[in-house]
Amino acid sequence: MALLGRYNSLQIVKHVEFGLYLDGGADGEILLPRRYIPKDTPTELDDWLNVFIYLDSEDQLIATTEKPKVQVGEFASLKVKDINGAGIFLDWGLSKDLLMPYSEEKRSLKIGDYCVVHVYLDKRTRRITATARLDRYLDLTPAAYTAGQPVELLVADETDLGFKAIINNRHWGLIHKNEIFKFLRSGMHEKGFIKEVRQDGKIALSLQPVGQALADGLQEQIMAKLEAAGGTLAVCDKSDPQVISGLFNVSKGNFKKAIGALFKDGRIVILDDRIERV
Repeated sequence: MALLGRYNSLQIVKHVEFGLYLDGGADGEILLPRRYIPKDTPTELDDWLNVFIYLDSEDQLIATTEKPKVQVGEFASLKVKDINGAGIFLDWGLSKDLLMPYSEEKRSLKIGDYCVVHVYLDKRTRRITATARLDRYLDLTPAAYTAGQPVELLVADETDLGFKAIINNRHWGLIHKNEIFKFLRSGMHEKGFIKEVRQDGKIALSLQPVGQALADGLQEQIMAKLEAAGGTLAVCDKSDPQVISGLFNVSKGNFKKAIGALFKDGRIVILDDRIERV
């Protein structure tokens, strides 16, 4: 049985003028229209193709080699392409847009807006559907993360405390304001790190390595940049945070700790407008 709304590896069983038929198991033969037949992949009988399965305008299973921006069970930031009486239609990279019913809208949207959504199969219609009501799909399992663990983040909502982000497609986390040292907005994908999993289950996030891993790595990064620059860098503990972030992708606070440690170890000197290698 083909997995609707996901990639499938299916075998070619028939050539026709208007495309290929693929073996969908219990779902029968599934058409791959001619325009989606790949030119750089073998397409003889019994060859296998990696295709995405969705429903066409007549609600029949159909295959495509187009690349959707999101699969069923995943989260993504998608652009509103059209709004009409049926609902809100999102651009997810396929010729047929993705429907988000009005009942699944969390805030008022207009054409051109971006919205973070979860994609699911509607149990009644079996249609691939989007929802902006994310809570029901997150934090369903205990958070078994460890401090310092690298994770994938999808930035979602901005709050008074910082930015909420989806961790590894599974849990909510929060990037507190004091952890933000570069521009963020809803929909951005970021590499992140677990800072703390609290007893109440809430997860604090960092955009940079935490603890000793950050300290050791940053110090060596600073020394490497000093070496490449001939022993002097026009940055110091008084520099603008954006300058520091642009050079080292860390907060000003962590940069100051790192050069302070290097100074104590006798490896650099800190001047009013620069640091120098000893």
